[in-house]
Amino acid sequence: MAQVAFLLLTHRDPEGVIRQAERLTAAGDMVALHFDARAPAADWARIRVALAGNPAVAFVERRIRCGWGEWSLVEATLATLRRALAAFPEASHFYLLSGDGMPIKTAEYLHALLEADPADHIESVDFHGSGWIQTGIREERLIYRHYFNERRHKRLFDMSLALQSRLGLARRPPADLQMMIGSQWWCLRRTTATALLAFVAARPDVVRFFRTTWIPDETFFQTLVRHLVPAPEIRSRPPTFVLFTDYGMPVVFCNDHHDLLIAQGHLFARKISADAAALRAELDALWRARGVAVRASDEGRAVFRFLTSRGRIGLRFAPRAWEAGAQIGRDRVLHVLLCKKWHLAKRLAAQIRAATQIPAEGYLFDEDGGLPDLGGIERHVAKRNRHRKALLRMLFDYHQTSRLLICSDPAALERLRDFAADAAELRVLELGCAFSEADLAAHARRLGLVGPDTPAAVLDQVLPALRADLRQESARLSDAGFAQFFRIPAQAAPAEAAQILARFLDIAPELALGIVHKDHLFSD
Repeated sequence: MAQVAFLLLTHRDPEGVIRQAERLTAAGDMVALHFDARAPAADWARIRVALAGNPAVAFVERRIRCGWGEWSLVEATLATLRRALAAFPEASHFYLLSGDGMPIKTAEYLHALLEADPADHIESVDFHGSGWIQTGIREERLIYRHYFNERRHKRLFDMSLALQSRLGLARRPPADLQMMIGSQWWCLRRTTATALLAFVAARPDVVRFFRTTWIPDETFFQTLVRHLVPAPEIRSRPPTFVLFTDYGMPVVFCNDHHDLLIAQGHLFARKISADAAALRAELDALWRARGVAVRASDEGRAVFRFLTSRGRIGLRFAPRAWEAGAQIGRDRVLHVLLCKKWHLAKRLAAQIRAATQIPAEGYLFDEDGGLPDLGGIERHVAKRNRHRKALLRMLFDYHQTSRLLICSDPAALERLRDFAADAAELRVLELGCAFSEADLAAHARRLGLVGPDTPAAVLDQVLPALRADLRQESARLSDAGFAQFFRIPAQAAPAEAAQILARFLDIAPELALGIVHKDHLFSD
């Protein structure tokens, strides 16, 4: 059975550190503990006294003064790894963990997973092509030398960067290494850890290079493991679940995050709030439990992005010069049918096409396919949206018509505003829908917010927010001020729906009634 030596990097909360070490060793594992030299000596002494009698705990005697973004974090990790390798010859895996991390799976599951899968668990993706870095400097992390900490000496950090750039002092990484990046939290096999330390001892040039890079704990181990270990033996996914805000700060998990956390396909999570006593107690009990079935739905990041982005939708960038000049054209009428249930709008569009002389297309800006050959502009949704007015003008010409109907998702308000600014006449019809809980859950799955095994408690968080979003979409449409905006309420009577449809299409009410009666308008 796999045995894990946890490399515990800590810098505060001595009581929490003591509980963490006791929790991990109680499951038969081991802990090598580093306590930041910046922390009070009294806290370090308290930890030493409390854990002195635990043979499964080893202390890193030479404590490192650690700073965020600095080589010191790598140095502390290497020191802790060396201590663990020497102290625990029986350890098969070495798991880097922070003091505010806690398990979100059972110890039994952790050991079985590591035993069954002979691989290293470390996120390791291409530095240059992956887009992993979301904010701040990118290539400059590597090619320039960083002697100042950005958080403590922001002005000196920026001046040093600008001066090196101006003087052309950019450098190249070691030629035999492909630079990789990923989460600093990983779990390595003993063979990999031993090979890594041997490589560090043999290659002082690599250490010198990384020592002056910025945030090397996200590149050093990720690059070396990829260099030393065959790709099939690397699971490029962090074993610890971490979320970041759009400001680049880690999310702190509280008591109401329990169901979200245990549903993730990770082994640990950070950061757990020190004040989340209930969550800590539940996760502690989970770690000790046996025979617990694991069902990971892994929707945490998608749910977080969805819930935190509501209300943060910004305006698009200014149109390109060619787009500003593109027009659908005067003396043309564009009918836009809006409906969140796409199959209802497509069915109504087909009935309109069959009963009138109006060409009707589906969700041409929301899904691929369905259009005639227009010279390549029609091939992909992204290209259609980039050239949407040109595409519509070509469709009008293709059908040799002055009227065209298309379907569109109600969320695409900016698209409608773009059409409204054109010289063509715009008519908009929203087909109202009633959404059951099952409808909302299916919609959430299509968006990637939830999976088939998502816990009910997580759904209870997501579905009300999703329902509110749908209501707000409808309200935004009503408030947009379109000159010709129509709405057929959900479950409207056929006579009422026909009257609205007739005004929207400018057709006889009898013809509209025939379209409505052909197939029940709102039938799923």
